[in-house]
Amino acid sequence: MEIIMSVAIGFLFMAAVYLMLSKSLIRIIIGTGLLSHGAHLLLLTMGGLGGNSPPVVADGVSVSDYADPLPQALILTAIVISFAVTSFFLVLAYRSYQELGTDNMDLLRGTEDYE
Repeated sequence: MEIIMSVAIGFLFMAAVYLMLSKSLIRIIIGTGLLSHGAHLLLLTMGGLGGNSPPVVADGVSVSDYADPLPQALILTAIVISFAVTSFFLVLAYRSYQELGTDNMDLLRGTEDYE
């Protein structure tokens, strides 16, 4: 299962880098979202996919069968942070498109004589 997750993580990182290197601002935002999803899967895979029992103390369950709650807590925190950052980027892109009329990064850079 870890090999399948590693391939999925690699594909997400590849697609994220491809999108973030484009000139469109919305593609860059989608790329950062894919990158954060890849990082979430990476944390989950590195934490281990084993453990069939919930992390609750009960009789008859050995310590090795418990699922580790720490990677799940880290991923939940990272999901909330990435959602907030993505929504901020979307609002910023929408506002810049309203003001400037384009989402092309080369045109958003401006000119030297504008200063």
